[in-house]
Amino acid sequence: MFLENCEILENRLVAGHNYLMRVRGDKTIDPAKAGQFYMLQCKNGFYFLKRPISLHYVDKEKRELEFYYEVKGGGTRDLASMKVGEIINIQGPLGTGFSTDMKDQELLVVGGGMGMAPMKLLIEALSKSNKVTFIAGGRDGVAMEIMSNFFLDGIETHITTDDGSVGTKGNVIVKMEELMKDKKFDMVFTCGPQKMMEAVAKTAKKYSTKCEISLEARMACGVKACVGCSIKTKVGMKKVCHDGPVFDSETIVDFDPVLEKTETCCGN
Repeated sequence: MFLENCEILENRLVAGHNYLMRVRGDKTIDPAKAGQFYMLQCKNGFYFLKRPISLHYVDKEKRELEFYYEVKGGGTRDLASMKVGEIINIQGPLGTGFSTDMKDQELLVVGGGMGMAPMKLLIEALSKSNKVTFIAGGRDGVAMEIMSNFFLDGIETHITTDDGSVGTKGNVIVKMEELMKDKKFDMVFTCGPQKMMEAVAKTAKKYSTKCEISLEARMACGVKACVGCSIKTKVGMKKVCHDGPVFDSETIVDFDPVLEKTETCCGN
């Protein structure tokens, strides 16, 4: 974990209330892994606590980090107001990321809504040595605008939207069931709304497939100093910021305690 000031290279509205921020980093670049997050300092001194934002992508050659976030409150609204050339203080990378060291396996990645945030880097990391299938879901075409920022050449991709404006009308679980009936996957990775992740985990278990999920929680510190992001697991209470945000879905006893106290790791 590192703390450093970074120059903002881009901070643009993607669609709806969703923004993409790109910064130039240094010490925070090399350790970064898909599924981890950073604490970003708001511009306005009124918001004392940094905001936890999922890592969207890292370009280690260019020394750049990307963050995809949703404006949902004063903190993220403050982040959205920051301009190119301004300096932002960031802390990270934090937390435990996805497993990406496997080879020659059939892997399924399922992202929904703002859970698309960590998937760009995850897909790139997994596809270097594995066959990756990607299911992306959202409410409508606006929610899917971030797909234009992904690198999906050679990736079997399926898009679902609630209103059918883009891809197939329906949800990711229907498509997941369809795919898993026809093909044996070695592992599933998912991030998205709570109910979606629960359903993905149950479907993976149905087909005896290991599943990793990235949980969401409101985090005050990001370094396990408080108890705000505690989650009950089969091996005791764990903290999403330190022991996660990525967990083996089989270890989670109850998803609800996290979401009752939170909105999203990408937009508070």
